[in-house]
Amino acid sequence: MKQILLLLLIFIATNVNAQRSDFKTIDFSRADKVAKLNEGMSLDNLSLLAHKLTYSLPTKVEKFRAIYTWVCTNIKNDPKQERIISRKRRGFKNDSISFLKWNHEYKKIAFKKLLKHKKTMCTGYAYLIKELCFLANIECKIIDGYGRSVFTNIDKLELANHSWNAVKLNEKWYLCDPTWSSGYVDGRNIFRKEYNEGYFLTDPVMFAKSHHPLQEKWLLDSTLINTSFVETPLIYREAYKHQVIPMSPDKMNVVVKKNTEVKFSFKSLHDTIIDQVSIIRIIGNEEKKYKIYDLKTEGALTTFKNKFKYKGRFDVHLKTNNEIVATYVMKVE
Repeated sequence: MKQILLLLLIFIATNVNAQRSDFKTIDFSRADKVAKLNEGMSLDNLSLLAHKLTYSLPTKVEKFRAIYTWVCTNIKNDPKQERIISRKRRGFKNDSISFLKWNHEYKKIAFKKLLKHKKTMCTGYAYLIKELCFLANIECKIIDGYGRSVFTNIDKLELANHSWNAVKLNEKWYLCDPTWSSGYVDGRNIFRKEYNEGYFLTDPVMFAKSHHPLQEKWLLDSTLINTSFVETPLIYREAYKHQVIPMSPDKMNVVVKKNTEVKFSFKSLHDTIIDQVSIIRIIGNEEKKYKIYDLKTEGALTTFKNKFKYKGRFDVHLKTNNEIVATYVMKVE
């Protein structure tokens, strides 16, 4: 047991802070161009696709970038499959053996749809990334766990509902989510294609705000083990887009006294330029902007303060670059 624990700690220790900034000297424009030149290629011959995406690129990280970009920009999310899986998960929540049996058969249908129509759900994205990496001699794994969004796993872990990838580059493991990189499903349950680079080789601390693996070693940061996944502020794809990590308050549900000073802060990654910082409340179709003060940016950390003047319980949204990146639930007593 001690040996297993030691190996786990070594595994995590060697992967702390594995993120895209490790490759800041790499220009990914060439890899992105290769992905663009091969746009629309068939999935009938994955070996040929992997070769075309990687043979001209000199480093493994560029090869992986071309694979990742191609998958995210050529494969569509299929909300219908997500709904079918979710219903079956709930229906079989007390009978895991029956669910696994059903899921095994359904995967055959799902993968046929992926290969024929280039439409899939998170498992299909992660599977395709893994297969193309295998053909390109890049070590890659599918990670299963909990994805946190406005629709699920908000206040408690309900169902394992998501899959993503871990990839090994230069002897370190990195995290990425091709499903959420590819776009989003809107309020009408329609997939909107919108590539988001923020989920590529993401900082583990940021990734853990919305992803929790079934095996905690895949958090890749020992400080994140045994932390409460669902207590942190709810963050959105725009946070990944602008590369900001909300730091304080460190919980989504915040209880404060009226007129008590509340300090907000967030960390910027990768030298991202952050402007138009505000906190708002949405009433109907209108935004109410709160008055903030002592706005400061020192290095990567931006801080500001606010006093809530009225009692009540309401959602407060953090905005940067004029987009909502995180939500808190404030209870003002």
